[in-house]
Amino acid sequence: MKYLIIGNGVAGIQAAETLREIDTTSTIIMVSKENTIPYSRPLISYIVSGELENREIFIRPEDYYEKLKIETYLGKTVRNMDVENRKVFLESGESIGWDRLLIATGADPRVMKVDGSDLGNIFFLRNLDDAVNIVKSCDSGARKAIVLGGGLVGFKAAYGLLKRGIDVSILITSPYPLSQVADTRSGQLIRKTLEDYGLAVEVGKSVKAFEGRDGKVCGALLNDGQRVDCDLVVVGKGVDPAVSFLKDSGVNINRGILVDENLRSSVPDIYAAGDVAEAPDIVWRDNRVNAIWPVAAEQGRVAAYNMLGIERRYQGSLGRNVIRIFDLDFMAGGIINPPDEDRYEVLSVYNEKEKKYKKLVFEEDRLVGMVLVNCVEQGGVLLNLIAQRRNLSSRKKELLDREDYYSMLRSYR
Repeated sequence: MKYLIIGNGVAGIQAAETLREIDTTSTIIMVSKENTIPYSRPLISYIVSGELENREIFIRPEDYYEKLKIETYLGKTVRNMDVENRKVFLESGESIGWDRLLIATGADPRVMKVDGSDLGNIFFLRNLDDAVNIVKSCDSGARKAIVLGGGLVGFKAAYGLLKRGIDVSILITSPYPLSQVADTRSGQLIRKTLEDYGLAVEVGKSVKAFEGRDGKVCGALLNDGQRVDCDLVVVGKGVDPAVSFLKDSGVNINRGILVDENLRSSVPDIYAAGDVAEAPDIVWRDNRVNAIWPVAAEQGRVAAYNMLGIERRYQGSLGRNVIRIFDLDFMAGGIINPPDEDRYEVLSVYNEKEKKYKKLVFEEDRLVGMVLVNCVEQGGVLLNLIAQRRNLSSRKKELLDREDYYSMLRSYR
């Protein structure tokens, strides 16, 4: 049996380790466009901030591939594939066959299509090389940065640059940061916190063009006609599943690769896991891309079992995020901003003095979403309640008012 894994992120390595643990003799091949041992992608912003060294984010030893007897094609990109003959073709001209294939290519940052976007000192923050190059730019004298996008990547980039003493402005088109994972109240609290710590947050702003000098960015022209000086730009305008090499392959794609409860694609013996997979979602009850680390890890393991012929059913993902934003703790999960439909009920409470905010979203009698600000300690309990789809018909208000969920749930059994 020949197993081929495209991608060496957490989904890919969890799959490889599961395969090797059970099947000690078959061939495992891994292709990755990054020429490195596995590392923790969520930690790359700490390279930018200077809080971690490059070596501190690696999560496997130098001899990792050798120990697991994994054949590697590192620093190589897949160009396209021939599903009928079970081959992938690399940009280098090489081809690789497979019996079972896992696609764990992750996601690619959205490219800005504006004049000057190819100038020097304009970066993404998606991988280790991006973080290293941003640091080099800072060390070479960059002093005024703009970060485009108010999502998690944008915030982390801005935080890292601010820690390095760089003057940073965040430009976002939405009315508040983290608009994809926060609601209006929590988003405004986040915005105020960022501004209190010296980050200029400009809402309703986007870049129409960049200006350059000697091949490097020196300014940006905005949608309102304003020009801003900058010698460093980080683009954090979201990501899309990395599926371009699958064009005309026959693999069904919506936003990501559509997979069933076994993480199998529409083509036999081809599986997908991680940020590239559009898999069952617990609360929405349809297929979604939930691009977070623990989801990718679990999907990698489940996919591997099914590749081995050991049936494992993926229970579904639950979108959630937890982050500390200076002195503000934020946690959200499930359906944050429900559709305006009668079946949803929203309960919330806000303590302005303590800057505490809690919002619970119910679909009929089941908890399906939550937002917590500065009261995240027992957020894991709420996430479990969402995942279990437990009937909470008589306890909704109590769930909102209480801070100690454990005693309440013990009495509820």
